[in-house]
Amino acid sequence: MAGSKFSASVMAAALAGLVLTGCAGDRDAALRQNLDQFTAEDIYKRGEFELENSGKPADAVFYFSEIERLYPYSEWARRALIMQAYGNHRAGNYEEARGAAQRFLDSYPGDEDAAYAQYLLALSYYDQIDDVGRDQGLTFQALQGLRTVIEQYPDSEYARSAILKFDLAFDHLAAKEMEIGRYYLKQGHYAASVNRFRVVVEEFQTTTQTPEALLRLVEAYLALGLPDEAQTAGAILGHNFQSSPFYDDAFRQLRGRGLSPEVRGDNWLSNVYRQTIQGRWL
Repeated sequence: MAGSKFSASVMAAALAGLVLTGCAGDRDAALRQNLDQFTAEDIYKRGEFELENSGKPADAVFYFSEIERLYPYSEWARRALIMQAYGNHRAGNYEEARGAAQRFLDSYPGDEDAAYAQYLLALSYYDQIDDVGRDQGLTFQALQGLRTVIEQYPDSEYARSAILKFDLAFDHLAAKEMEIGRYYLKQGHYAASVNRFRVVVEEFQTTTQTPEALLRLVEAYLALGLPDEAQTAGAILGHNFQSSPFYDDAFRQLRGRGLSPEVRGDNWLSNVYRQTIQGRWL
């Protein structure tokens, strides 16, 4: 037993020395020629070391991927695969992170780390949607991945974080609609702006964008000469967000036209009022 421990420590030290000597090109070539002389555990530990100490997660990914190549059916290959996903995500290689996470889910769907793999898969999309102007397809993919975590792994330690990120991603979609709607409103394309703000009110009403969407509907409908719709939008805003500065602004605009925030006419907004405030769905 003592001999085997000594042998393992010598091999690990040799592997460390191999990494720390020579130029990058020589090192990579040497590694590819000699890694098969080490155990899967030795290579895994070196990958962990690189991940924790080198500041270059891509170097760690190299070791984890080599385990998958050299010891494809081992327990270490399973562990290395999830670490590939994590290391690639840390390196900002989101597509590679998704690939590794998906391979893990395909190969080990019932594993205890499956929830984490699904969470990493969702994060690989979520972490690319910081900018409202980015491709909204990423946001939809993030929502789908996060929903899977929430629904399939509700008792996992990642479910709560997934719920919070889901709400933020959902708000992000509403923010995109608002951005476009405000542009149309500013350009005087009032009907087009209404269409965008309507999407927020009807499909994203639980987001933080809803109060402003109702205010902008007041503005757009007043500009279109449709006081019933403007007043009804103001009524919904006042009922749900009376303490909001958006309501104060809407109230001033309505009063400036001799109007008040109240439900008027039979339009889509009056239907929203009946359904969400009065609870009348028919």
